[in-house]
Amino acid sequence: MTALDLGSIQHVSINVSNLEQSLAFYELSLGLSRLARPDLSVEGAWLAVGSSELHLIVAVGSTPAAGQHFAFGVVDLDATRSSLIEAGIQVSNPTSLGNGASQAFFSDPDGNLLEINQPAP
Repeated sequence: MTALDLGSIQHVSINVSNLEQSLAFYELSLGLSRLARPDLSVEGAWLAVGSSELHLIVAVGSTPAAGQHFAFGVVDLDATRSSLIEAGIQVSNPTSLGNGASQAFFSDPDGNLLEINQPAP
């Protein structure tokens, strides 16, 4: 099989139970910007994350899969972690990945697992 030229991830979709609560978290606590979204058959919102997008889809009663997550790349993990904690968000202690990279985890209001990841220098 010939290698595919897939490029980067264009968007990630996650299920949320309460759109307004989720938008408050992602816009106000994390600083993401809302994007225009076409009229679709399901309630939701699109947010900008760098050159990618986060799509929130309302799915009341869904449960996040254990271990499933996505990561935000950050320049300074400790500073980002401190800002999240100041915003009232519980964040795990940083973990070294052994190659100079480090990570920490937190959850959104629906329990979706999120990571902040500082790559190796």
